[in-house]
Amino acid sequence: METIATKSERLIKNIEKYYYFCKVKSSIMIKLEEIKKPIEKEINCFESEFKESFKASSELLNNINQYILNKRGKGIRPILTLLAAKAYGEINETTIKSAISLEMLHTASLIHDDVVDETLERRGQKSVNAVWNNKISILAGDYLLSQSILKITETKNFDILNQITKLGKEVSEGELMQAENANSGNINEEKYLEVIKKKTACLFATCTYAGAKSVNANEEDIEKIKRFGEIYGICFQIKDDILDFVGDEKKIGKPTGNDIREGKITLPLIYALNNCSKEEKEEKIKIIKDKKFTTENIGKLIQFAIEKGGIKYAELKMENLRKEAYNTIKDIKNQEIRETLEKIINHTITRNK
Repeated sequence: METIATKSERLIKNIEKYYYFCKVKSSIMIKLEEIKKPIEKEINCFESEFKESFKASSELLNNINQYILNKRGKGIRPILTLLAAKAYGEINETTIKSAISLEMLHTASLIHDDVVDETLERRGQKSVNAVWNNKISILAGDYLLSQSILKITETKNFDILNQITKLGKEVSEGELMQAENANSGNINEEKYLEVIKKKTACLFATCTYAGAKSVNANEEDIEKIKRFGEIYGICFQIKDDILDFVGDEKKIGKPTGNDIREGKITLPLIYALNNCSKEEKEEKIKIIKDKKFTTENIGKLIQFAIEKGGIKYAELKMENLRKEAYNTIKDIKNQEIRETLEKIINHTITRNK
């Protein structure tokens, strides 16, 4: 019979093998421009309508909205929405409006998150609440949220509207579950995955759902591409969590160890805490529960997660999810779109910011 020590040794060897594979893959960096190529015309259409949707009658709101537009991220969510539509049909006005609605909802949630987390910087620039104040930021976020719902109602597609309105509930539940886990010092991988499915992955899943639904794909294909979106979202969050331990602060736009400072126990640390001695576990859990997040203690926890194989394990988790994602889209007949969807999940796994 295999002993616990032998099992642990075998697991570490498997992790190291996959970690090496992931590192080799990461050397072949995928550019976002390459992913956008099959939907270049439609992306331009989206960008034009998206900017138009930010226009308001208030001068203050226009100034805030322009500030937000100037510091936008990569626009992964609309890209996923458009790709999912093109996988099963021709991108149309419902697709574009769905993409706008989802990106506005995402933008509103970031503004609100920065207020809740008292964040003063996002992507290397001052957050909205840092430039104006919390009250104005909340109102600006509420405005974008209302605009998001108005935009999707214009499509008169109530299946997509229903999915989008469920998002607020899911994301709120995810945030509250994460806070609950942090307060209790929870180190359960299953609960961690449940949190990120609600908090992060559900938005990506809704993007791919909306894209496919907008072109009247059949229900089986919609469920498959929705699962692809969810897997993408899980990988996206796991990668973010890895970068919080080993990322380049200048590239990711925030200090490493930020999650730890907020009391969040993510996958690399969960694995480390479940694969160490009782004494080590008690010592590290005490730091987290007592919220003794000094620079020295954060450094200790980061080093602990790395040395115990937490980063390697998280990389392995993403690699297994990548295989499942490939399997969900293997029947897409449009080869260019299928290969682009493969590239987009590789992009998030191999990114360094």
